[in-house]
Amino acid sequence: MTANRTPSGDPAERKTTYREAMREAIREAMRADQRVFLMGEDVGRYGGCFGVSLGLLEEFGPERIRDAPLSESAFVGAGIGAALAGMRPIVEIMTVNFSLLALDQILNNAATLLHMSGGQLPVPIVIRMTTGAGRQLAAQHSHSLEGWYAHIPGLRVLAPATIADARHMLAPALADPDPVLIFEHGSLYNTSGDLPVDAGPVDIDHAAIRRPGTDVSLITYGGSLPKALDAADELAGGGISAEVVDLRTLRPLDDVVISDSVARTHRVVVIDEGWRTGSLAAEISARLTEQNFYDLDAPVERVCSAEVPMPYARKLEEAALPQVAGIVAAVRRAVGPAPFTIDEGRVPDGRGAS
Repeated sequence: MTANRTPSGDPAERKTTYREAMREAIREAMRADQRVFLMGEDVGRYGGCFGVSLGLLEEFGPERIRDAPLSESAFVGAGIGAALAGMRPIVEIMTVNFSLLALDQILNNAATLLHMSGGQLPVPIVIRMTTGAGRQLAAQHSHSLEGWYAHIPGLRVLAPATIADARHMLAPALADPDPVLIFEHGSLYNTSGDLPVDAGPVDIDHAAIRRPGTDVSLITYGGSLPKALDAADELAGGGISAEVVDLRTLRPLDDVVISDSVARTHRVVVIDEGWRTGSLAAEISARLTEQNFYDLDAPVERVCSAEVPMPYARKLEEAALPQVAGIVAAVRRAVGPAPFTIDEGRVPDGRGAS
């Protein structure tokens, strides 16, 4: 069989989509371990609400690709029970909004049983769900609530933003003895790109620098990563070098990579599709104040969603979400005006008269 090749002809990479990468990750996990099974609404015959599990029922059968009733509390609870019994369940919840119907199971059971049992009852469950807006699905299907779950001790919270992370985060998540929540941004499923064929499991303990820079750190995750990279491209045209940090893991946050980036650039813009109040962006801003106060040359800027239920109308939805123009504007506020010389009455970094 001829290897799939990129346009450059490199046989070490192949074209795929985020959706296909996630599907292949599930397939690989199920082939490798008979304890792994997938459960959720419409994951079987329908192929998943977002097409991730398409074809898996035919390969693995209804015992391992299990369609569940429309009761998130029931099937998440069943997954927790299966994990306690030694299985390795992957539970799919259609959207993050509907996960609130299973919040009692996730918070009061999955996240706490190991602690409450004195270390006797680990809950190695993986719960996948779609998050985010930008697809005109209105308020009940479009919010970004992963910051709520990142507040809960006992959980690991992942947000794969790249095809490689979609493909290779699942294996270490299944190996984790703690419950792991994976948030897949709906806008990413159709994205395509090159995937190294020999790549192994990714490090789910650390953030990643997706683009190096020297003037400002753009800190983001999930569906906002492409916007941050586009903003960095636009800023580069104006002489501003932006470093893009992909958090990847929202709990626990990687303080070291974040702090090191800020120590290099001295200015920060946090892009978070969640609401501004009580957000992950707020947590990161607070940590930077605690840990990097003397590295900062400007206040931390935040670009978040408008504090309204997500609109259905396309123009209103776009206006409510973080966009490239808003990120660029926030960077320009953080960096300040273009520097002048001392002779023109300004200090070199453009922060006021000498």
